Amino acid sequence: MALTETALYAFHLVFASLWTGSVLFAAYAVLPLGRAGDASPGVLAAVAGKLSTINRVSSALMLLSGIGLWSVLDYTSRFPDDPNSHLVLTMVVLWFVLTGLVEVGVSRLTDAADSGKVRTPAENARPFLLAAALVGVLLLLDAAALAGNLV
Repeated sequence: MALTETALYAFHLVFASLWTGSVLFAAYAVLPLGRAGDASPGVLAAVAGKLSTINRVSSALMLLSGIGLWSVLDYTSRFPDDPNSHLVLTMVVLWFVLTGLVEVGVSRLTDAADSGKVRTPAENARPFLLAAALVGVLLLLDAAALAGNLV
């Protein structure tokens, strides 16, 4: 494996893990606090802001490093017949879905600061962030299948 390929894989997987871990943390630790009323509107808004930043930065960096991996690994020439290229396309679709779900969930959490409430915004964000957590795990499983050449 060439140094460029290794560096792109490492970069790509670090940001994938950061992104997915942040979404999982928000769904597992932050939402229950908001739903129970144990967090202040300011805290929910601050977490939503950080999650939004991680979502946008990771999403952009994943796109750039993914394009680099696509070209280094030359998936274009192998596309219709290679199962790995289908895993990559699945990853792109899941990437779009994850980005959108987190953005909607974050906007629902941001309502906490605007309304001064925490339970309702956390409850409204819950389905989106839970779905985003599931999609994040599916993305990591897809990446593992691709990296392990399992297909």
